[in-house]
Parts: sequence; C-alpha cells; structure tokens
Amino acid sequence: MNTPDQSATPHGAVVIICNCPDAAVADRLAAGLVEARLVACVNRLAPVRSTYRWEGRIETAEEVPLLAKTTLTAYPAVQDWLSAHHPYAVPEIIALPVAAGLPAYLAWLGTEVNQ
Repeated sequence: MNTPDQSATPHGAVVIICNCPDAAVADRLAAGLVEARLVACVNRLAPVRSTYRWEGRIETAEEVPLLAKTTLTAYPAVQDWLSAHHPYAVPEIIALPVAAGLPAYLAWLGTEVNQ
C-alpha cells in the first residue's frame, strides 16, 4: 500500500478521489466512510463521462465522483475500507495533498476523523 509523502501535506489533510458506477453506490460509500469516522466529509459530484483502457479495450462509462476529505494518517484505513466495499475490481482511490486551507476547517476535519 502506498501512503502519500508526509511532507506533501503540511496540514495533514488530503482529498481522496473515488469514482463510483452510480449514485446509489456513491451514496452508500459516502455514508459508510463518514459513519466509520474515516473521513470528515464527502462530496458527491454530478455524474461524469470517463474514458479509460480496461483489459486491452477502450471503455466509456458514466461514473459518479466522490471527493472525501480526511487526514493523511487515516488514508491507509480509507483505502482499505474503500477497497473492501467498492464494487469495482480496481477502484480509483487517489489522495491529493491539501496545500493550505481555512485553519478552522482543517481543525474541524482533524476532530471528525478517528485516526
């Protein structure tokens, strides 16, 4: 399991991107992550059209993106949880470092995540 570089996120916050096959799955995953206190907040975005290569063929699918805000420390647990609950064989689970943010928001984020 790859964990983001500690120096890449000075505030300890990351945003995880995870695409889902439909709104029902997106809602289930978002609620589960928040209920488990692995993330502070999840935004479900409008459906997008994804084009990618899978098993040698170019595929196009409508997906529902999630943006989950959490801590770098919690990332491995979030990755494990999403891998276990996501219907895709290889789900997109990537973390982007938060370079800066409103201090009060970042403090709230840290108190909502149990890691």
